[in-house]
Amino acid sequence: MQRKRKTDKEEFYPTVDLRADNLEQLLAEWQHYYNWFRPHTSLGGKSPEERRFELSSITPFWNEVEDNYHPEKERFQVQNYYDDLRIRKLKGCL
Repeated sequence: MQRKRKTDKEEFYPTVDLRADNLEQLLAEWQHYYNWFRPHTSLGGKSPEERRFELSSITPFWNEVEDNYHPEKERFQVQNYYDDLRIRKLKGCL
């Protein structure tokens, strides 16, 4: 949410009259444009919605995730990197 506010502050608010009666509507229209049509360099020139649609085709449904989840194969990772590294060495994972 913080990033969205920064973008609105930098790109939307300087372009409108802040006393406009329809400011909320203008903001909603701007946000729609931003998410559906505006290219984002961080997304390879795609809009957030284009990227979401692209990822949705390869994102598994919950039942697929659940079917392929095997707790015994999951590796427990502790918060401390050095402790985790020692545990992995002891287990022969490195």
